[in-house]
Amino acid sequence: MAYLAFYRTFRPTTFDEVVRQEHIVMILRNQIETGRIGHAYLFCGPRGTGKTTLAKIFARAINCENPQNGSPCGKCPTCLSLAGGSALDISEIDAASNNGVDEMRDLREKVQYPPVNGKYKVYIIDEVHMLTQSAFNAVLKTLEEPPRHAVFILATTEPQKIPATILSRCMRFDFKLIPQADLENLIKDVLGKTGKEYEDEAVAAIARAGNGSARDSLSIADMCASYSRGKLTYEDVNKVLGKADFQAIGEIASAVVEGNAGDALTATENVLSTGKGVGVLLRDLLDYFNGLAIAKTCRNAEQILNLPKEKFSALNAVASGAGGHTILRATEILAAVEGELRFAVDGRITLETAIIKAATPQTERDDEALLARIELLERAVKEGVKVQIRQGSEERGAQNRAPASEEAKSPLPSSAPAENVNKLGAPREDISRQALGGNGQTQVPREETRREADRIAPRLTELEEGFAPSPFGGSAPAANQGAGGITGGGDNFEQSTLFEQSGAAPSNVGSLSEADKRAAFGKFIRLFRTTRKNAVLFTLCMDLESFFEGDKFVLLTESEAVCRSLNREENRQFIGEALREIGVFSFEIRLKQKGENKYEKALGELRDNFKDNDIEIK
Repeated sequence: MAYLAFYRTFRPTTFDEVVRQEHIVMILRNQIETGRIGHAYLFCGPRGTGKTTLAKIFARAINCENPQNGSPCGKCPTCLSLAGGSALDISEIDAASNNGVDEMRDLREKVQYPPVNGKYKVYIIDEVHMLTQSAFNAVLKTLEEPPRHAVFILATTEPQKIPATILSRCMRFDFKLIPQADLENLIKDVLGKTGKEYEDEAVAAIARAGNGSARDSLSIADMCASYSRGKLTYEDVNKVLGKADFQAIGEIASAVVEGNAGDALTATENVLSTGKGVGVLLRDLLDYFNGLAIAKTCRNAEQILNLPKEKFSALNAVASGAGGHTILRATEILAAVEGELRFAVDGRITLETAIIKAATPQTERDDEALLARIELLERAVKEGVKVQIRQGSEERGAQNRAPASEEAKSPLPSSAPAENVNKLGAPREDISRQALGGNGQTQVPREETRREADRIAPRLTELEEGFAPSPFGGSAPAANQGAGGITGGGDNFEQSTLFEQSGAAPSNVGSLSEADKRAAFGKFIRLFRTTRKNAVLFTLCMDLESFFEGDKFVLLTESEAVCRSLNREENRQFIGEALREIGVFSFEIRLKQKGENKYEKALGELRDNFKDNDIEIK
């Protein structure tokens, strides 16, 4: 006897052997037991979920002389004749190759003849959606009012292509994909019957590759059983499926989530150089990032993924060091490439471009990219971010350096050129931030900081609220959160109230001079930058406006989101520490309202016009 594939050898012959689809099995069983047999059925659903199998079981069961619990007994003469494959009462028609109107007209004529052995004459039409419109029209009337002995079972994977006139005449049953746990039990049962030893991780890998299809899973198990002479291992399954090395895929994913495009591209080239196809590598990357998402969000990730312990440990280590938005963004980019590869002239370039894009969020301006950048920055801050000022050449610095007698009076670094100073005394210099795990630096030009702050701040607030209790939300109003809360709370933000740093100023500290007040903001920016405690806050503070109300230092911003973020308790603490170092013990962060502060603007112009005179504010 010729060898039969697993999915044919172990095809169910009774309803009890069918994997899942309980909702359909229950209805068919009840109809058989009560004798309420319909004349037309439509079985639709994904491939390999049991449509044709259930159709054959049902066809034998309604003709069985002594059905057992709704299933054919397999012992009576009718069951024996139907099982042999030579019975005339069950006809299987492939609509893909018999889709013309002539074939349907022939079926309409034959259906009038009574059955030979059983009680019903059953016509199983597989892939019925392949019939032409004329063929559907030819069988339409017969399908509506067939002879009492005729039963039609239509099977299809695309029910949307069937005319509504046909659908309305059938009892429709929708088959579902089979869960992975059931597929694993099915594979274990089949391998056990064949005497094949296996690892649980190998069976789980086969079930995942089957994607909910019993036939696909058994076909893969058949190949794996032939490949492995001894015990079936996880590595054997990966080799049969043609997957890339797990460690190599992990190196690519790790470099992507760390923002290291160079290492990611190098690891990709190493995998492709071994002969792996671009499509195969892309699917492996998507599977890996899906595993990262599960490990990041699910408590029972180890049970869900069912990977070997050492592989799960490696995957979990990558997930622990990555942010959720970073994983999500990379997955979305790679998923989009899957459709693009179909039309790409060079799939290799398309994939590598997507990997570089996923590893360099700083090159984009969309929300997901900014969130990924913030996650990298937060990780860097926790580890101790390095913030450096990009200086000009030594020759330029020497030309613009102030005399020694004036350096002590200047609030700016001696190397900062005079023409590179804004009206508030802050240097217009680029900031280089070294992100954790990456070799490249992100430069934030001065003219972009305001736009960047307005876009980052709302997301920053959301991220901060995930790590610390929010002073704005919850049942307690902002006024109850301590001094310096924000009135209104949540989305009803109005304005910030005065924040007085806890503790009075030392008694031996006098009021600041006018020169010190003019230089206060520049000193504040430099001190706040060099603390290295919060690089994001430094970026947000660079575009604030400032003035003094007596000894109170007032910071203004036009952005509601920036004001909300800076007024958080932990952020005010950083600002207060920096201001105390320059002798400012009282400050306030305000939201600049539209149309106001004309007085401050006029005062600034007056000071600019009379630089040589001291102007006293009363």
